[in-house]
Amino acid sequence: MRVATLPAADDFDAWRDAARALAAEQVPPEDVVWQVGDTPVDLFAAAPDMPPPAPSAGALSVPRAFIDLARSVAMAAEPERFALLYTALCRLRTEPRLMEDQADPLIRRLEVIAKTVRRDIHKMRAFLRFREVQDDDGVARFVAWFEPEHHIVRANAAFFVNRFASMRWSILTPEVSLHWDGKALSEGPGASNADAPDGDPTEEVWKTYYASIFNPARVKIGAMLKEMPRKYWKNMPETALVGQLIAGAQARESGMIETARTSMGGNAEAAWTALRDEAASCTRCPLYRPATQTVFGEGPVDAAMMFVGEQPGDQEDLAGKPFVGPAGQVFDRAIAAADIDRTRVYVTNAVKHFKFEPRGKRRIHAKPDTGEIDACRWWIDQERMLVRPQVTVALGATAARSLLGRTVTIGRERGRPIRLPDGGEAWITVHPSYLLRLPDEAQKRDEFARFVEDLRLAKAALA
Repeated sequence: MRVATLPAADDFDAWRDAARALAAEQVPPEDVVWQVGDTPVDLFAAAPDMPPPAPSAGALSVPRAFIDLARSVAMAAEPERFALLYTALCRLRTEPRLMEDQADPLIRRLEVIAKTVRRDIHKMRAFLRFREVQDDDGVARFVAWFEPEHHIVRANAAFFVNRFASMRWSILTPEVSLHWDGKALSEGPGASNADAPDGDPTEEVWKTYYASIFNPARVKIGAMLKEMPRKYWKNMPETALVGQLIAGAQARESGMIETARTSMGGNAEAAWTALRDEAASCTRCPLYRPATQTVFGEGPVDAAMMFVGEQPGDQEDLAGKPFVGPAGQVFDRAIAAADIDRTRVYVTNAVKHFKFEPRGKRRIHAKPDTGEIDACRWWIDQERMLVRPQVTVALGATAARSLLGRTVTIGRERGRPIRLPDGGEAWITVHPSYLLRLPDEAQKRDEFARFVEDLRLAKAALA
């Protein structure tokens, strides 16, 4: 039995050197006990203490994917992590394509472990909060407390050094502490929560600001609880307010439009302007990052008819207006043929930001996923609450899902009214971009005529 002793729980380099040497000697995994310092890592580490083998001079070639996976797994709190990695390393010598077999139980287990480590790294970066204290020399130092689930503190050090290079700060954790003086990073022993400050004057200012910007348009309660477990709330000053803010979020959501109407003297146009301005800073899903701007709906706020498309396209993203590109031109021709005046209808999209894939200098449309549709559904609900259309026409499957909250087959649902919870009617048809994609001109003419007929039916349903 061989005992491989590593100096630290997250020391990947030491594991790699020992593993290379053991593999070079063809020591089987079942004959190796891995331990960190004087504490056995392997559950069955009752073997006599023996020094680890010296590193082998010969190189052991493994796929890059294994190295990346092993670096993450080495930081896990899983007691068997080093033994599992060494088993995989030994198998790679005879199974060079092992990393490609995602169904292999060992690879699958290692991937799961690595995923939990990566998530813990993200949590530390997202949920750690610094509090200001005064050093003995009177200079401000910022101190934070964090309780990681894995051995990820050292791996995260560079992130905080780069992000807060001009600050003097300390990060305290039960295992190890990090200290940055503005020039050099040093380590210290683990600490306890009692060693961290309770708060500072800046926190009250921050909490007041946070309460003022909290908006039900942005809060996603389920995602909040999933992404930010309650164990981290005590580290973040704003979370002391979350309970009461969430409690009022639903009431604020349902009453937002009516309150705007009342406070603005019943002026629906002013209420719509306030809603559009709020949507301009929407961050409910990641699509806001690459997009040029939010593309909100437009049209009279007392329109009897509303059209909901999928999302802005390239030209809409640049112009800030819905349906002004090629699909918009088809839409204009179709509603004119159906004797519908565009200036008298409200036109919007299920998703308010342009989702695309860059191809050189071009931006190619990418279909919104379910999460993005659901995140943006709040805005559609507010627009419908404000406009109160008798008839809402869903142009395409994305728009239909946004209105109905379920996946819809257009061929099965088009051509008939669907009653909505607010008493209005929904009519479902194709998106104009569908007509642009048809290669056959005869088919394109037939489908355009059918599209126009759908619009005529929807218009006829107006009281």
